[in-house]
Amino acid sequence: MNPPSLLFKGGFDFIVVAANFIFSRIINNINIVIAICLECNSPLKRGLGRLKAILILISIFLLSCEKKPVQQNINIPDQSEQGVFIINEGNFTFGNASLSYYDINRDSVENNIFYRVNDIPLGDVAQSMKIYNGLAYIIINNSGIIQVIDAKTFEYKGKITGFSSPRDICFIDNSKAYISDLYSNTISVINPTTFEITSSINIKHTSENFVQIDNKIYTNSWSFGNTINIIDAATNTYQNSIIVGIQPRSMALDKNNNLWVLTDGGFAGSTYGNENAKLHKINTSTNIIEQTLEFTDINLSPSDLCMNKTKDTLFYIANNVYKMSINSKELPTQAIITKENNKTFYSLNIDKNNYRIYVSDCKDYTQSGDVYVYSVSGPLISKLAVGINPGNFCF
Repeated sequence: MNPPSLLFKGGFDFIVVAANFIFSRIINNINIVIAICLECNSPLKRGLGRLKAILILISIFLLSCEKKPVQQNINIPDQSEQGVFIINEGNFTFGNASLSYYDINRDSVENNIFYRVNDIPLGDVAQSMKIYNGLAYIIINNSGIIQVIDAKTFEYKGKITGFSSPRDICFIDNSKAYISDLYSNTISVINPTTFEITSSINIKHTSENFVQIDNKIYTNSWSFGNTINIIDAATNTYQNSIIVGIQPRSMALDKNNNLWVLTDGGFAGSTYGNENAKLHKINTSTNIIEQTLEFTDINLSPSDLCMNKTKDTLFYIANNVYKMSINSKELPTQAIITKENNKTFYSLNIDKNNYRIYVSDCKDYTQSGDVYVYSVSGPLISKLAVGINPGNFCF
């Protein structure tokens, strides 16, 4: 497949778009105030009318100055090739989330691919992404939407709206998927084909991620929560909850169908409480916690629990990157990847097809971050320059 040309805009055009967006919001607010003053002929109304006219003229001028898009080639891989999507959160309320793509065979990364292909911004805080039936569903947390693109060409296919603070997606079948929500006690049920919300499930708790075992769906209540909640996907009903440590942050399923849950323990001064982080093992046949390992440092907030391809080894971030056998009776003390030079390890995942570890460095949370690619045994393979706050990966 020949690599197509993509639209690329420089900093000037971004400023034009941003300025016009701000002006449009101000003009809308002026219209509201003018509508309130409709029956009056006050100096305020006349002054707002003049300001509105000035802003409209400035917007027209800026649009006339906007440069034509300059085409820039980007290598879109053939369907036989393999790659990794890096979901860059951006900065909260800045609307600068982005999507990067790492071509494994070429050892090259393309940044900001959603905007460059589709000429529209991705949104505010990209949270996660899943691929289903050739489409990539990108969860945009603070925008409350899901952007949908073709997973091979990156072309925009549509969006799903109406969420409070979406976090993750779990596909049940071609006509049903679940969306978790940080600020809602309900799971949204969507049709991933028609891009519509069809119903909801009240689980009595907020939700973060999903783990699926046939029709049994587990979701963790992370922020100010301490439960793992169970949904019956056959009936779209909430079943019950399992009490775990404070703030279960991530989950992973092993080869024996045991559910591993990593809690971060909350934080000092939290109204919900603060305790040492824990790693639980739950028997999903009985929904009983069979093992709990406790971290000794109360200031440690481990995250990003994930599993290798054979599902017999756990990986997680606890300042550094650690791995642990599912048969171990104690937490590891020796890191397999140690951060250095003031790195801030932010996200972690395992490429099960290529046996590689991906860990991101968000630096100071404001500038573009890096992703480090390691073999599962530890040596560094590659370093990738990506977007701001690289917070997730999709394989």
